[in-house]
Amino acid sequence: MGDSKESTTSEDDLGNRLRLLRELKGYSQRELAGKTGVSNATISMIESNKTSPSIGLLKNILDGMSISMADFFSLPVEAGEKVFFSAGELVEIAGGKISYLLVGSGIENRTMQILLERYAVGADTGENFLSHDAQEGGIILRGHLEVTVGTQRRVLGPGDAYYFDSRLPHRFRAIGNNEVESVSVCSPTSF
Repeated sequence: MGDSKESTTSEDDLGNRLRLLRELKGYSQRELAGKTGVSNATISMIESNKTSPSIGLLKNILDGMSISMADFFSLPVEAGEKVFFSAGELVEIAGGKISYLLVGSGIENRTMQILLERYAVGADTGENFLSHDAQEGGIILRGHLEVTVGTQRRVLGPGDAYYFDSRLPHRFRAIGNNEVESVSVCSPTSF
């Protein structure tokens, strides 16, 4: 039984991979069929793993989506890859007056870090400025956040944003009588 399950896994991956790629490219099965000359029924059967395409047929379908065979098989579009995260799945990586909730903490080889940040009234990242080898940006959702980068300083409010080279010394400080909430992105990751 274990051997038959293993032998269908690669076929299941191929059909699922083709469907996910087609959806990422924004094509319906009918649109892809029109671009490639391969029938809609054939594409449907491949995607549902009811038939396995020949190399030539698969190449024809992939050409219609402008992707090489090598790229098709190396794309990280596996069926089990987690894409969506509920609020309860965000992982707290800092606590106290500044809260950082990390999106996608279980994703292997993350190249970017997305945080939901919350600053209590008067919270401050500290007098010692932060600095790390990355780029970061963010947008303020509510409250007012003073952002200092090098010699530049500005108080940002809802809808305002920042983007800078994180090697520059920087600091964040909640201003006013309300909690600050923002979303930030950093690449490569620092947490």
